[in-house]
Amino acid sequence: MHSVVLGTSGTTATDVLAVARGGARVELSEDAMAAVAASRRIIDDLAAKPEPVYGVSTGFGALAVRHISPELRVQLQRNIVRSHAAGMGPRVEREVVRALMFLRLKTLASGRTGVRPVVVRTMAAVLNAGITPVVHEYGSLGCSGDLAPLSHCALTLMGEGEAEGPDGALRPAAELLAEHGIEPVELREKEGLALLNGTDGMLGMLLMACEDLGRLFTAADVTAALSLEALLGTDRVLAPELHAIRPHPGQAASADNMLRVLAGSGLTGHHQDDAPRVQDAYSVRCAPQVAGAGRDTLTHARLVADRELAAAVDNPVVLPDGRVESNGNFHGAPVAYVLDFLAIAAADLASIAERRTDRLLDKNRSHGLPPFLAGDAGVDSGLMIAQYTQAALVSEMKRLAVPASVDSIPSSAMQEDHVSMGWSAARKLRTAVDNLTRVIAVELVAATRAIELREGLAPAPASRAVLAAVRRAGVEGPGADRYLAPDLAAADAFVRSGQLTEAAEQVTGPLA
Repeated sequence: MHSVVLGTSGTTATDVLAVARGGARVELSEDAMAAVAASRRIIDDLAAKPEPVYGVSTGFGALAVRHISPELRVQLQRNIVRSHAAGMGPRVEREVVRALMFLRLKTLASGRTGVRPVVVRTMAAVLNAGITPVVHEYGSLGCSGDLAPLSHCALTLMGEGEAEGPDGALRPAAELLAEHGIEPVELREKEGLALLNGTDGMLGMLLMACEDLGRLFTAADVTAALSLEALLGTDRVLAPELHAIRPHPGQAASADNMLRVLAGSGLTGHHQDDAPRVQDAYSVRCAPQVAGAGRDTLTHARLVADRELAAAVDNPVVLPDGRVESNGNFHGAPVAYVLDFLAIAAADLASIAERRTDRLLDKNRSHGLPPFLAGDAGVDSGLMIAQYTQAALVSEMKRLAVPASVDSIPSSAMQEDHVSMGWSAARKLRTAVDNLTRVIAVELVAATRAIELREGLAPAPASRAVLAAVRRAGVEGPGADRYLAPDLAAADAFVRSGQLTEAAEQVTGPLA
């Protein structure tokens, strides 16, 4: 298990994924700890002055008008965590919580928040111990930070609430901390607020979605190529000179992927054989245009994610010149928008994949394939209901593509009167990514079965490599009806693990 070193800046998406998904340890650099200590001295100086400073010696949100006396400030910071740990609903995934905590720790280590070094060290220790706070589905409006989710994490640092241990069992946080020799933190001025004010949950989920969608766009190019081949389509529409005259980078990349998968195919180009067609249907012919638009959307989302990774989001924030200033950088709009954009792109990619599957199953449009790719149509139903499942997934993805970021709802007695709903956008995108994986898996099952039914015509070498790999993975080929759910589950695992792309790349080399 390798380590990720946190400095005052320079954290990458790879770092976040290593901690969230790979369980990497977190180390704190000397320059980060020096910056943390320096910014804390500024907060201590302000706390000693009689003038009220938001977050240091005042209440929060709509209650910021009250000046809090020194003897009540520890209680104030403890209370904000307890009261804001108000999430409800199912627990969110362990990887999401680890990303959330690591990204908050990244900002604390920047020296822009004013917390004491002990808070930073304690959060790193909790991550390294494999302790995962219980965070619930609902509680963030994506403004003033992912408040409830971050509060549940802060509660664990205080030794309160419940958390999951390294063994996966839920236990009181105090027991888990004690077991790992971690002392609970008594929060002081500014620290409770600093633990809660961030876009860390939505950003963590964005980074993981970008990673997953990057793999799925390549997988979708492979299955689109297999479907084109199974439908005896033409690969001439994939010629690079056609895509050069509409210079969207993602489109060119998808077309190139498909062309390389289809190299050497004996099935392509037979579109004039039975009932001559000048052009293939849009779902086949326009596959690079749709997938390519999604790729370009993903490129933009990664740009936004990188900018947010470089940010130190807190309110108030300690500036390099020593000023402590209130701001609105916790508003999640930049992240929320691209989360919604990706849900739209994922839904459209799933939609076009489902249309290709339906075409493969329809004897009137499949150019000689048996109805529903059945062994004995009428006695057998073939993949009829697999397409129903795929259609249900696509339908849900279309609903999930409705933007969350336009659905602001006011809170905190109208102090927080416009919010981003970025957490909600991220949660629905996670479901959309899962569904897209399953949709691609169903197309894979249909396309490979259809190719095997084209007797006498040799598929491309890359297609043969995919066929062999998917059969080894437990997805059976043509034949009589059988219990189909295990085949679909095996195909899902095959796509999800990256084995689909790896099988094609054995022949094509690295695909984009």
